[in-house]
Amino acid sequence: MFTGIVQGVAHIRQIERKTGLFTFLIEFPPGATENLQIGASVAINGTCLTVTRVDGLTASFDVMQETLRVTNLGTLNEGDAVNFERAARFGDEIGGHLLSGHVHALARLVRIEQPENNTTLTFEVPEDLCKYIFPKGYIGLNGASLTIGEVKERQFQVHLIPETLRMTTFGQLREGDLVNLEVDTQTQTIVDTLERMNIRPGT
Repeated sequence: MFTGIVQGVAHIRQIERKTGLFTFLIEFPPGATENLQIGASVAINGTCLTVTRVDGLTASFDVMQETLRVTNLGTLNEGDAVNFERAARFGDEIGGHLLSGHVHALARLVRIEQPENNTTLTFEVPEDLCKYIFPKGYIGLNGASLTIGEVKERQFQVHLIPETLRMTTFGQLREGDLVNLEVDTQTQTIVDTLERMNIRPGT
């Protein structure tokens, strides 16, 4: 499990592409790989990956075909920056909301607004996920736990403070980019349960 608090930005140093399998060599900031073991879980852009090798500040991860299909990892190139978070440990503070690292879909960035000292990003999501997205609810985007702002049809907004921009890759995004989306598990469970009981919110 992950807390949704991105611990920093890492960089893709090498990608070995095989049929149905990519191997990523990722370089982390100083201190980020301390005590990192083979078999450990690390969220890369919100996708839970397993460490296959550790060498100093670099670690390797195998990414299989289904993960490449569902996430934006297959679009990455050498030199690209990614958000990372190491798996939560018992007793860690949950500053965001719990994330599993299992991406539900890709969300497209459709608008960037930057009034003074603020950044608002508007994303568009697949229609089947709209029922899980509510104002003031939680959403996981590229591994960051964010509070949802305005919601309208298939689009929703998130508002980012300067610290979030500093610690993540969100400041590098451009309109049209795809980000990994994980809906809040508790919200998904409640909505699905109500549907099975033929109860609609507000009735």
